[in-house]
Amino acid sequence: MINQDKSANLRFLSNALRHVLPNNQAVSLAVLLVAIFLLVYFLSDLLMPVFASIVIAYLLEGLASNAEKFRLPRLLAVYLVFSGFMACLIFLLFYLMPIVSQQSVELVQHIPEIISRAQHGIMRLPDMYPKFISENRILQIMNAVQKELLTYGQNVLSLSAASVIGLVSVMVYLFLVPMMVFFFLKDKSVFINWFLQFMPTDRYLTVRVWTEVDTQIGNYVRGKFSEVFVLWAISYITFAALNLNYAMLLAVLMGLSVIIPYIGATLVTFPVLIVAYFQWGLEGDEFMYIVIAYSIIQALDGVVLVPLLFSEAVNLHPVAIIIAILFFGGLWGFWGVFLAIPLATVVKAVLSAWPRLGDAETTICP
Repeated sequence: MINQDKSANLRFLSNALRHVLPNNQAVSLAVLLVAIFLLVYFLSDLLMPVFASIVIAYLLEGLASNAEKFRLPRLLAVYLVFSGFMACLIFLLFYLMPIVSQQSVELVQHIPEIISRAQHGIMRLPDMYPKFISENRILQIMNAVQKELLTYGQNVLSLSAASVIGLVSVMVYLFLVPMMVFFFLKDKSVFINWFLQFMPTDRYLTVRVWTEVDTQIGNYVRGKFSEVFVLWAISYITFAALNLNYAMLLAVLMGLSVIIPYIGATLVTFPVLIVAYFQWGLEGDEFMYIVIAYSIIQALDGVVLVPLLFSEAVNLHPVAIIIAILFFGGLWGFWGVFLAIPLATVVKAVLSAWPRLGDAETTICP
């Protein structure tokens, strides 16, 4: 009886394994995916400049390939694309970031004034609604908030002590990453041929999965970068025209908010409205203009930009997006959140192209 139970369990495991890995190509692809995941997971801290360079080179490769369609030599196309990349990097480092940093410092310096005005407004609540809230309760809440802010400020100061090490790391990134990006673009065929020598010769399934992943991720990432730039530009022009304080900082937050769907748009609403409120108050017409302008920008993003830029991109269910953000964010922090949607797209593409037991024979050859 015990032997029969063991045989039944072995048959069950064997059938389950055959359903998951119906042929040799599926086994090879599974081994490759596990190896890549383990490599990134365990060596991400050491090789992050290399991984970042590969991602950037992959994104720029689309531009280089399009340039080659105009009969430009590969080397010339690489030089043109890389020059544009360096121009954008210089603009980001020497123009955009100083302005954002300056406005961030100004905003931090005005936080005590903002807190004081907030306290003044909150202390009026017991007089307005004495049945719902008491002055003692308000004081308890404000003391708790002040303690939290004090703790946060101490943490910021402790982090600033490590700023020298962070500056050295940034300098290393600024030197190594552009250099590796250039060589990954220039010697693309050399690196691909080197990598293929470790792959099995029968790799039709892997090529099929990569083709689907490349199409979907390329559309998504390039569309997302375009959406970030357009939303940043429109927001900055609008906020500057309405004389909103910290226009560049808030515009950058608006652009970056689209990286995290649903959540980002919700989070960026608070700083925009808070800055407008403490600048003009609820009674001023300017506050209402900001609310209307912000609503129009968000509506244009959802109704015009997203359908236009992502018409060919993969559609992910909102639940899948939230799960991807939680999972990959838990693994790799900020970068996991930043790359959650592309990584979820990879997972969906792999699952869509994964062979089933019924078509195991048809995936052996094209």
